[in-house]
Amino acid sequence: MQFFRRFSPVRAYKDLRLFLSQREPRDLGFLVAAIAVTGFFVYAFMRNDIPPEPYSPNIIYFNNYRADRTDAQIKAQQAIDKVDQDKRIAAQKAREEKLRSQFKSVDDAMTKWGL
Repeated sequence: MQFFRRFSPVRAYKDLRLFLSQREPRDLGFLVAAIAVTGFFVYAFMRNDIPPEPYSPNIIYFNNYRADRTDAQIKAQQAIDKVDQDKRIAAQKAREEKLRSQFKSVDDAMTKWGL
C-alpha cells in the first residue's frame, strides 16, 4: 500500500495543470472533442428510454391422448390431422417457391449484367 500513501490529489492536480499548460491549444481542443464524443456514446448506451420488449413465451400445446384408444380411433384422428398437416406443408412450399422466384430474378439480373 506504499502507492496510496504517496498519492496526493493536490499534487496530481498540479501535475495535470503543468502538463496541460505546456500543450498547444489545438491539443486541448482535440482532448475536449475526444471526451465529448466518448461521453456521448457512454450516455447513449446508458440511457434507458427504450423499454424492453415484453416477454411472451411461445407455448406449444398438444393433445393428451388416452392410452386405451383403439386403432380405429388413432387412424381416424390421423386422418383429421393429415388435412391440417397438408395445408401447412402447402403453405410452406408456397413461401419457399415465392422466395426461390425472387432469388431467381436477382440471379437473372446479375447474369444479364455479367456478374
